[in-house]
Amino acid sequence: MNRVTANGIEIVYDSFGSPSGRPLLLIMGLGSQMIHWDEEFCELLAEHGHHVVRFDNRDVGLSTHLHEAGVPDLGAASGGAQAVPYLLGDMADDAAGLLDTLGLPSAHVLGVSMGGMIAQTFAIRHPARTRSLTSIMSTPGPQIGAPTEQAMAALLSRSTPDREAVVRRALEVWKVLGSPGFPMDEERITRLAGQSFDRSYDPAGFGRQFAAILASGDRTAALRELSVPALVIHGEADPLVRLPGGVATADAIPGAKLITFPGMAHDLPRPLWPEIAAAVTDLTERADRP
Repeated sequence: MNRVTANGIEIVYDSFGSPSGRPLLLIMGLGSQMIHWDEEFCELLAEHGHHVVRFDNRDVGLSTHLHEAGVPDLGAASGGAQAVPYLLGDMADDAAGLLDTLGLPSAHVLGVSMGGMIAQTFAIRHPARTRSLTSIMSTPGPQIGAPTEQAMAALLSRSTPDREAVVRRALEVWKVLGSPGFPMDEERITRLAGQSFDRSYDPAGFGRQFAAILASGDRTAALRELSVPALVIHGEADPLVRLPGGVATADAIPGAKLITFPGMAHDLPRPLWPEIAAAVTDLTERADRP
């Protein structure tokens, strides 16, 4: 792992593949650390000619946590009644700052869930630095493809700050959010939950990220102004960001390609990795073609 200062914070990242490959920046979702980008998946993307960079967003993992900011009231943040410590635009600027430190004038940007929202925002704020945009299991706004009550309850459930309890909670959450069309990988969920706890356990950081989502509003109008090659991938069984969120994203971005997978929910099932990697590669190759 590497640590750099970018956009006024410290960001921890690592990379896969040759630095001469097509630069591909991976942005993870709400409360999830960069290790949730499986090394095997990153290596698969690298084998397809990408220089893959994954990193911890602010307030998660080993990057800077804004402890002094406290935890915003999520209801007030959603209604615009309370200022929040930062917005998705600040997180997109973190990604741009990371590219600066890596000496990359531009990159292909891929995000999942909240990471997809950040990737969309990056393309809006930094169009000249966006070679292509891939948005997975995401939405242009928090009210589009809104979660089921069960999914929201699972997302907001909390456990005691005990490693075993956190691992048990992760298994319960992914029973709700995981893909019903594919076997649940309990070993992977258990391992990642334990590793994430060992690296950094910060529920308040999760709250600040969630407040950023709620306070950042709808990006539909801004996405309609993009002129960047784009791919949207969504699970047809997603209960957290339901399918209309992916459809709305693809409809908003001119020329975007939409791929949906039956049986996929709010995760990236291992059996789909080759197909997802192939679709991303097709996009990045076309985008870089003269």
